[in-house]
Amino acid sequence: MELFDPALLAYCESHTSTEDALLKKIVRETQAKVLMPRMLSGHLQGKMLELFSKMLRPKTILEIGTYTGYSGICLARGLRHDGKLITLDINDELETMVRGFFDESGLASQIDYLLGNAREIIPALDGPFDMVFIDADKFYYSDYFDLVIDKVAPGGIILADNVLWSGKILVEEGQKIDKDTRALLDFNQKVQNDPRVENVLLPIRDGVLMARKL
Repeated sequence: MELFDPALLAYCESHTSTEDALLKKIVRETQAKVLMPRMLSGHLQGKMLELFSKMLRPKTILEIGTYTGYSGICLARGLRHDGKLITLDINDELETMVRGFFDESGLASQIDYLLGNAREIIPALDGPFDMVFIDADKFYYSDYFDLVIDKVAPGGIILADNVLWSGKILVEEGQKIDKDTRALLDFNQKVQNDPRVENVLLPIRDGVLMARKL
């Protein structure tokens, strides 16, 4: 399902602050060299992440799912001068590319790029986190939420990408549901029912759920 008319999306992007040369380079190289370039956050969502981060001025951000570094750079641009982004990814094949982009951003000293299974790494992280961005294996979204919620500072926000799942979350009666769709349906309801947060589901790109810890 195409969630938005391409012309309307193009209009939104044309009225969003433009990508700089580095972000455009990340888009080009991801599309040319990496499988599933659709996973890239991209212009509209990237600027949204950057502005959220600049408004919050976080000291510590946790990103679950680095991919090629586009979203991480956008998030890191809002850090305090002494702040840190911890970004986790399981795909070590992209490490050289990603570290190169982080170096070019001028933010490498504020970014801890950790490779491995996020569900094993997160319990060892101290926090507190002022901001969390979840954009990894959809099947484990509820696990990621459970692992981070007690490490998020009061007033901190959790953002989760792809929660509309190209419209697959609109399930008709009797329809078979794949495991990722079921996991996202469960995650969305889990956050909706959690008294520790207030939340809004934003119809941006493929859906972004934002939860603020009370």
